[in-house]
Amino acid sequence: MGETKRVLVTVMTYPQPSLRYDEIVCTAGVLEDGSLIRLYPIDYRYRPYGSWYSKYQWIEVKLRRRHKDPRPESYRPVGDIVLGEKIGTEDNWFERKRWVLRNGTSSMCDLMRRQQSEVSLGIVKPREIRDIKVEETSREWSPKHLQHMNRINLFGETKKPLEKIPYSFKYRFLCEEDECKGHTMTIIDWEVGVLYRRMRDKYEDEEVAREKVREAFLERRCGPDMDVHFFVGTVLRHNTWMVLGTFCPKKEHPRLPLWS
Repeated sequence: MGETKRVLVTVMTYPQPSLRYDEIVCTAGVLEDGSLIRLYPIDYRYRPYGSWYSKYQWIEVKLRRRHKDPRPESYRPVGDIVLGEKIGTEDNWFERKRWVLRNGTSSMCDLMRRQQSEVSLGIVKPREIRDIKVEETSREWSPKHLQHMNRINLFGETKKPLEKIPYSFKYRFLCEEDECKGHTMTIIDWEVGVLYRRMRDKYEDEEVAREKVREAFLERRCGPDMDVHFFVGTVLRHNTWMVLGTFCPKKEHPRLPLWS
């Protein structure tokens, strides 16, 4: 039957082609009790514009448990998505922090020791962010995906173009665990792909575009004055953890007394 829940959207990943669902955008967020939830499949770009949600917006949606997915946070949306209020960044993200950090954080090392049937989403607070590593990948989707994406549907229309980003951006960081030896994790945030494409088109130079992504996601979002957290989650097929998005309010500094 399904159960209707309110979800504060915090994560939207770059669209991926799917042989089963055509195209999916993994959406994740927090429920009103602070627990994490994953919603898929969602064919975001093909939904009516009036149902397009954004990050840090409450949505109301009927959900069914995905029984073929062993990850406990995975649910399938059924029916319409009702858009609710958006939460802004006032008072240094106070309202966002109230919901996102309600249940605290985990160490990446601890999450990786556990089975994804136990936990597959988490919020981690890096102890040290060392770098963003950029690796070149294939420039085209797999032949099967290309064939599927280019097919003609019953109405004689092709699917919307979906550009493959030819680079993988990966955070290198230490988590809060004292004995952490370091993690290198791919970023699949939609904003990475959008920023790369925008900068490439603006400067007509892939090297400049890569550096602009590094600058935005390393120097600005993860600068020394930022209180950085990562939303992390697993890819079902490979049981691999990835960075789904960032949560970056400024650090709170204790106020000094007016008089000594």
